[in-house]
Amino acid sequence: MSWRTIDIDQYDEDAYTEDEILAEFETGLSPEQVASATQTRSTDVRNMLTKGDLNSALIRALEDPPYGRHLEASKAESTKAVSEVLTLFRAADIPQFVKSLSTEQQDVLMKYLYAGMGKPEQYNSSVFLTWHEKVKEKIEKENEREKQEN
Repeated sequence: MSWRTIDIDQYDEDAYTEDEILAEFETGLSPEQVASATQTRSTDVRNMLTKGDLNSALIRALEDPPYGRHLEASKAESTKAVSEVLTLFRAADIPQFVKSLSTEQQDVLMKYLYAGMGKPEQYNSSVFLTWHEKVKEKIEKENEREKQEN
């Protein structure tokens, strides 16, 4: 047996498995409950889009993202809902909207952007890259402002 094929983590009591790490993010809800909440949120987002209220639709899409294990379908549906909203924004409107987001909403949006960019066969990467650029600019400006204050 080659030493390169031995899993040395099996001998380390302090080594964490992926399940142990992700269990930390569990919400206490069953996958069915998360799926139901995700479906409700997606329906709300579509209703807001029908009314033409893009800002509220994106804020609603960013609420309560599904975290944890065994939630792939809910994560995919949430990413799809966010993607649908992002594609409807005009490029000129993005910076103004990004300014209105809280830090937590920016973080959640960035997670969706990376999730979408990771699946270019499903989503329009250019839309995600445009949003990523604008969010990154806002974060950099906030960081500069904080440095100047200190």
